[in-house]
Amino acid sequence: MPTDKQRRAAERRRLQRQARRRRERAARRKRATLITSIVGALVVVAVVVFVVVDTSGDSSTPAAKGSTSATATPTASATASASASASATSAAAAYPCTWTKSGTAARKVDVPPTTTPTRSGTLAMTVKTTRGTMTFTLNRAEAPCAVESFLSLATQKYFDKTPCPRVTDSGSLYVLQCGDPTGTGSGGPGYTFNDELTGKEKYTAGVLAMANGGANTNGSQFFIVYKDSTLSPNYTIFGKVTKGLSVVDKVAKGGNDGSNQAGGGHPKLSISLTTVREQA
Repeated sequence: MPTDKQRRAAERRRLQRQARRRRERAARRKRATLITSIVGALVVVAVVVFVVVDTSGDSSTPAAKGSTSATATPTASATASASASASATSAAAAYPCTWTKSGTAARKVDVPPTTTPTRSGTLAMTVKTTRGTMTFTLNRAEAPCAVESFLSLATQKYFDKTPCPRVTDSGSLYVLQCGDPTGTGSGGPGYTFNDELTGKEKYTAGVLAMANGGANTNGSQFFIVYKDSTLSPNYTIFGKVTKGLSVVDKVAKGGNDGSNQAGGGHPKLSISLTTVREQA
């Protein structure tokens, strides 16, 4: 029969075994928690990487910035990213208009004469080019500031004898870029104005939209969509080509020299705006 000393020794060993098992269980729980944390962190990193890749593909070299950007038109985008849509909605039409001095004007002009232009009705412009004549119908209700700026520049003959420096004809982007007297895709009127966006813009054939170099950097450059295109809703739509869109089709079919890193290039069948005037 075990003595008291033996019983106490056995009890100590039992307690030691229990303590050891508790330490082992605690160590296993700690390892499990650490592994779970690492897996969670990896999932977060994976999601962030996906979002960054998806967004950057959508927004690189977006458009022409007032008078300083070296790029002139939007890049093609298979889908409009959620962040781009949110940005577009938050930038929705600031009115009255704000004409902000920016860079050196490609051709000297005054800023538009008013910051509170008419916000209703349409305005027809006759646009004569070296390849034929078009009619632009501008929508004051949709983009009063963009329309006021375009009309002001046209009245001051800013667009007269200006080459259209870029056409795209591949992917999901089909546009002709115009509005820069320098013909380089980097010229502007010496001022910028804010975007007029809803976040629901669709760039279908005939649409006229402002080129830009980021939010609220509209100047004089614009693009004509000659075939339905997929773009994020970041470009202010200010009207449509209601007559003569075949002029742009003809230029696009002539191809381009592929000189623009964002896609497309100078049209091989060159085209210039000769006069842009409001219809009587």
